Amino acid sequence: MGQSKPLRATALIVEDDPMQREMMCLLLEESDYDVIQCESAEAAELILDRKGGSLWLMMTDVNLAGQMDGVELAHIAKERVPDLEVIVTSGKPLPQALPEGAKFWSKPWVPLDVIREAERTSVAHSTDDDA
Repeated sequence: MGQSKPLRATALIVEDDPMQREMMCLLLEESDYDVIQCESAEAAELILDRKGGSLWLMMTDVNLAGQMDGVELAHIAKERVPDLEVIVTSGKPLPQALPEGAKFWSKPWVPLDVIREAERTSVAHSTDDDA
């Protein structure tokens, strides 16, 4: 019988700045994540609808292309995928409260923080799978 491939973690990165988006993607790919990129909350919402159950982590900026901001997206994400690890980043104070369980990272964040969060999320998921 063939061996099943281990489930790879998938992260959704929502950032309208191409350089920051690319940096986050590279850091997560180095941490063995598959990465889906979006520059707007509206595009990310479609990904949540289609692949929400397979996502482990979502990082979003507050200010995005489109009509919806990252805080609104965080609320939608936690509503649709309650176990999703959600991180919202901004260089300014948040315009409204985050949903329960979501984290706020002030910009500039440190690349090592992304790697640590990826590892922490992977460990949490592997522990959940073993239960």
